[in-house]
Amino acid sequence: MTITPLAAAVPPAHRVAAPVFRGRLGRDARSGHYAVPHRYRLHLSTACPDGLRLAVGHTLLGLGGSCPVTFLPALPDGHDGGHAELRPLYEASAHHYRGPALAPVLSDEWSGRIVSTRAADILRDLDRFPRAGRGPLFPPGAESLLEAVERMCAEGIEGAAQRAGDAGAGPAERAAALGVLLDTLGRLERRLTGEDHLAGGRLTAADIELWVSLVWLDTVHRCHLDASAVRRIAEHRALWAYARRLTAHPAFGRHLDLAGIARRHQGRCRGLEAAGAAVQILDWAAHTADSPDASRW
Repeated sequence: MTITPLAAAVPPAHRVAAPVFRGRLGRDARSGHYAVPHRYRLHLSTACPDGLRLAVGHTLLGLGGSCPVTFLPALPDGHDGGHAELRPLYEASAHHYRGPALAPVLSDEWSGRIVSTRAADILRDLDRFPRAGRGPLFPPGAESLLEAVERMCAEGIEGAAQRAGDAGAGPAERAAALGVLLDTLGRLERRLTGEDHLAGGRLTAADIELWVSLVWLDTVHRCHLDASAVRRIAEHRALWAYARRLTAHPAFGRHLDLAGIARRHQGRCRGLEAAGAAVQILDWAAHTADSPDASRW
């Protein structure tokens, strides 16, 4: 599949600035941080797209015993818009820190400090842990495809859907953004026609990325689109059948917190609701891990 870069996504106006910790896990002790069991902890909320990606990847890799997870509430409970539980980690990691304590976080329990807050790096570093026979999320040779899917999801789905539903934008700008969104969905639809996964016939990080983007497209972004736009989005039948199959996978469906996503959206969003809010594409709750389809995994 040839994937060309798309226009960059516009970050939400309400996003709170916070320092980005960019520590990485090396492959041996000389790196300072390395993938040793029982040293690190994930802190995340599955009502956040980055947190949901990490939760799914962590489960697929089978890391529950070697890298535990602290699940945080859908809405941050700190007075500054952050998570109160994460404040000690931020204060230990940044001198005189006064900003919000945001998730996700990978922390080092040996030092009590933050290793990373960058979700894309954290997922790649989790892939370095011993996996007891489980395949990698970032298989060798698939790097360019995985990076291209990340761009398509961030820019062509999430960013484009956000611009298409921006009530403050002009009709031409919204129409252009919807065109980018539909074009991206069409290319992914063609990729998935007759295929179960995006890369190599097995689950990879690309599938996690796309599934989370489709969850947000149907549960959040469509609320700000008109009904005709949502119906055009829903016409990509292979794409939504793929999303339905993955939701039936225990590693995906068990982490899908629809109520939490709705609370987070209602608590953060300042946009206007549109007619598309009434046109649900998938019944996500009906396809979670207790579905009979889960047995095929």
